[in-house]
Amino acid sequence: MRVGEMNGSMGTGMVKSINIQRAVLDICLDTPAPSALPLTLIMAMPRPKMLRRCLQSISSLGVKNIYLINSKRVEKSFWQTPFLSQQSIENELILGLEQARDTVLPKVHVRKLFKPFVEDELGDIIANTEALVAHPSGNTKCPIDIQQPTTLVVGPEGGFTSYEIEKLNEVGVTAVTIGSRILRVETAIPALISRLFPA
Repeated sequence: MRVGEMNGSMGTGMVKSINIQRAVLDICLDTPAPSALPLTLIMAMPRPKMLRRCLQSISSLGVKNIYLINSKRVEKSFWQTPFLSQQSIENELILGLEQARDTVLPKVHVRKLFKPFVEDELGDIIANTEALVAHPSGNTKCPIDIQQPTTLVVGPEGGFTSYEIEKLNEVGVTAVTIGSRILRVETAIPALISRLFPA
C-alpha cells in the first residue's frame, strides 16, 4: 500500500502481519512529497460547514500557508464553531493530503480582526509576491499561469466591502476578477488557483 510520513517522504508499505490489535508494516519511504504551490491564501472565514470542504480542497491543491480572516460580511457566530479547533482543522487538512497523495501539512493562521491584520501584518506577508484580491467588480482580469510567488485574498460570498477593498489596495493588493458571477467560496478558490497555477 501507499504510505507517507507526516511532513516527510512517501513510499510503500508491505503488511507483514495483522491482527485485531495491530498491523506490522515493512515501510520504504523513498519519494519526496509533491512540490507546494508558491501561494499564500488569505480567505474570509466562511460558514463552518463550508470551511471544512474548503480546507480539504485547499490542502489537496498544494497550498501550504493559509490565513483565515474577518470581514464585515462574516457572521460573528462563525468564529464560535468547534471546527476552528486545531485538531478539527488538522483533520480536514489531512483528508486533503490523503486525496492528493501529499504529506506536508499546511499551516493555518487565524486572525479575527480585519483592520489590524491588514495594517500590521499584510504588508510583510505580500512582500516579494504578486498580491491579488478576488473581487466580482474588479477591473483587472485575474492573470493566468502566473509563474511567481503569489498572495491571493478571497472574501466572503458577495465579496469584501468597498472599505475593505480600499484598505487592501492601500497596502498593495490588486483587485482582480474571473467574471461577474458570484461564486461560493468553495467554488471560487479552486477556480482561482487553477487559473493562477494550471496543472
